[in-house]
Amino acid sequence: MSAPSSSRADAASGPPPGAGAESSFRRILIIGCGGAGKTTLARELGARLRLPVYHLDRLWWTPGWKPRAETEFDAELGVLLRRERWLLDGNFQRTLPERLRFADTVILLQVSRWRCVWGVFRRFLQFRGRTRPDLAPGCPERVSLHFLKFIWTFRRRMLPRLEQQLRAAPPGCRVLIFRSPREVRAFLRREIPPRRES
Repeated sequence: MSAPSSSRADAASGPPPGAGAESSFRRILIIGCGGAGKTTLARELGARLRLPVYHLDRLWWTPGWKPRAETEFDAELGVLLRRERWLLDGNFQRTLPERLRFADTVILLQVSRWRCVWGVFRRFLQFRGRTRPDLAPGCPERVSLHFLKFIWTFRRRMLPRLEQQLRAAPPGCRVLIFRSPREVRAFLRREIPPRRES
């Protein structure tokens, strides 16, 4: 499969024009802080591009919030990456270099930490006592102090590492950065309008 030309783009400049959304966006990674809206965007893009959506949290966690063995996780991820079309939602920094080898597009949601905290609490209220569709069965919604600290320090501690890995993305992988839901909506409206049923 041939890869699109390499690009590093901000929401302000937009991605390079392509021959069509479905042919240009075939293997997409969505990364960013917890609560930034990764899963919501993944569902929207998956529907518009008819891409199968895979949530890495669902692949990693087993019932009771028990992590899967890394070897098992890596093996299942490797199978997904070799498929022709997919959209993967989740950070999992350890495996990001491998995912970048296969992706044609990476979307980094770089929104404020206040918006992320609000997103997490809104999600908690929506799914309290239940398991979200993007998680494995038996993992009811939860919010911990550890997770809130992760969100609060994400820009200082995690983001520089992600940006370093993204700078090393191979040719043919475009990186798109969105700093607000408004920029995301503008991108979708400009590049990937909703599908019209015939």
